[in-house]
Amino acid sequence: MGDKTNKTIFNKRRTAVTRGRRLPWALLCAPLLAGVAGEALAGFVAYSAAGQTPADITPTRDAFRAAIGGGTTSAANGDFGGVRREINWDGVPDARSDPNLLPGNFFNVNSPRGAVFSTPGSGFLVSANSGAGQAILFGFPNDLQTFSAQRLFAQVGSNILDINFFLPGTTTAATTSAFGAVFVDVEDNNSVNATMLEFFDAAGARIFSQTAAAAGNQGLSFLGGVADAGERIGRVRITTPNNFLISNGVRDNEQIDFVVMDDFIYATPGVLPLPGSLGLSLIGLALLGWRQRVAQA
Repeated sequence: MGDKTNKTIFNKRRTAVTRGRRLPWALLCAPLLAGVAGEALAGFVAYSAAGQTPADITPTRDAFRAAIGGGTTSAANGDFGGVRREINWDGVPDARSDPNLLPGNFFNVNSPRGAVFSTPGSGFLVSANSGAGQAILFGFPNDLQTFSAQRLFAQVGSNILDINFFLPGTTTAATTSAFGAVFVDVEDNNSVNATMLEFFDAAGARIFSQTAAAAGNQGLSFLGGVADAGERIGRVRITTPNNFLISNGVRDNEQIDFVVMDDFIYATPGVLPLPGSLGLSLIGLALLGWRQRVAQA
């Protein structure tokens, strides 16, 4: 009877010790699991403007540039001071522009700027220059204008564009701290026909979203976000109204607004160390594992 009672007490104590060992692991794992899914809380300073002429959005574009840094002098591959990259499409060769599709990795391979495009649609088009044998502005001169002449950009066969970041010219995944774009022909910004800019962190959690301001037919809109507390953007998604380009002069749905893009501006992608809390959690897990192994030896 006494032996059985002692064994029962011992087993209860062992269970309590085991549970006590598990608790720190659960507490330390919580920060790791928190960012795996769902929408994270993050801070971004938004820059937004709209108007009928380039002059209407240039001051906001310039303020966005200044917030990122890099000055005003461009080096090769759209590099400003090593801290900012820009894509204005105007250096794309005729062989890679309308009617020919632009490869999604053009701006990480041919002109390495660390941006790779993808879409559920059939590809991407950069509009033709005047005199290239193809109608300019994708064949819609009454709806579109340029912010920086002469070319524009659009995804084909879908209203969704995703942009992933890499160390420029490599296959090493990277993140950025700021992204902005010029939109052409944003006529509506309600929940159904809005042009939306979304940022996601490296774990896939959405950390920023905002709609572009309406500028009216042929108008220009600028929208961008700059991280103000160390947030890092792993992917940008641009969603335009559900009327997209099929080919030069052909759109999918003439009953809905049609939006394309001009300049992209973003902080040069880079690979950063793990965030402080995440790094400390991993160190704590390693130490607990080591202590447990020592105790069991």
